[in-house]
Amino acid sequence: MIVLGLSSGTSVDGIDVAAARIDLDGPLVLLTPLGHRTVPYSTRLRRAIRDALPPGSVTMEAVCRLDTGIGREFADAARTANEELTGGRADLVASHGQTLFHWVDGTTVHGTLQMGQPAWIAEATGLPVVSDLRAADVAAGGHGAPLAALFDTLLLDGRAEPAAALNLGGMANATIVRDGAPPQAFDTGPGNALIDAAVRRVTNGRADFDAAGTLARSGRIDPTLLEHLLAEPYYRLPPPKSTGPELFGPGHLDTALRRAGTPDAADLLATLVELTAVSVADALRPHGVAEVFASGGGVRNLFLMERLAARLRPARLDTFDALGLDGEAKEAYLFALIGFLTWHGIPGSVPACTGARRASPAGRITPGIRPLRLPAPVDVLPRRLRVEAPET
Repeated sequence: MIVLGLSSGTSVDGIDVAAARIDLDGPLVLLTPLGHRTVPYSTRLRRAIRDALPPGSVTMEAVCRLDTGIGREFADAARTANEELTGGRADLVASHGQTLFHWVDGTTVHGTLQMGQPAWIAEATGLPVVSDLRAADVAAGGHGAPLAALFDTLLLDGRAEPAAALNLGGMANATIVRDGAPPQAFDTGPGNALIDAAVRRVTNGRADFDAAGTLARSGRIDPTLLEHLLAEPYYRLPPPKSTGPELFGPGHLDTALRRAGTPDAADLLATLVELTAVSVADALRPHGVAEVFASGGGVRNLFLMERLAARLRPARLDTFDALGLDGEAKEAYLFALIGFLTWHGIPGSVPACTGARRASPAGRITPGIRPLRLPAPVDVLPRRLRVEAPET
């Protein structure tokens, strides 16, 4: 099948869309990337999403407007990607939507809300849409996160040394794969979320991120602020665990600055970069990983990557590109894969990583313009993923 994967992370940068041809060969999944792009949200919708994120308060009218607005902009992105990346040959769309709330109480997730009405996507493309990809895992007692563990465990299986996949989105999440041991995956804490919140704070909203980490590189770490931030109990919770802007949002930063003092702009950003580097390295160190493969928007922050490399030593830090896949599009490809698996009756999460009682197919299916005809469920579960080079 040719599948379109759609996603937007907690950084609310825009809609990531990727197209892939996916085949099953017994326990082997073959994924051929066909292209990807990021489509910016309209300015008005981006502002509305950010205003609705915790600790924002919204009305049901705002919820309806957001669900419709996100759905329509996802639909436009999917229609254009189908035309330009696949020549109109896509068979299926998998849409993660935009997370607006992740309901966590300690180590228990009670619910999760992703918005972006899939009916708009089905109407715009004529294709069936798999959406609401986290809820089934939560209903089975899991965190519904990190769903990236499915992709990571299949791709890193069989490596000679323990390895980790690290996604640096608004939150940072990691998957650890060791031969002969069950995989583990969890959110380590903030990735770019606090850094970006600080950038918006010090620029009065004129900028959303510190390009390449240039301003942070010019600053010095504030040890008092760093120590205060690292005292957050979340970092010491055992996995499985997940988090989001409900905890690590602008309010978290504001509280820390009131209590520990506010350094100048460059020192603030340098300290927050170090927070991400330290919290990731501390989370991975007990697992003895030899290689770490990073993906997500944080990879563009060159200063963050340098600090991560220093904190992770002797483990080696590389990007997902070394595994044959553009790391900036990894999550969109992940959701394409989950949609494909759901279509074939195959579970879309890893209970050892999410904490669910069982593995269940992910999401719900919205029919396209043709009658919905699902294939017979696949009997052999995938055990490995291979990224194939696109045809020239």
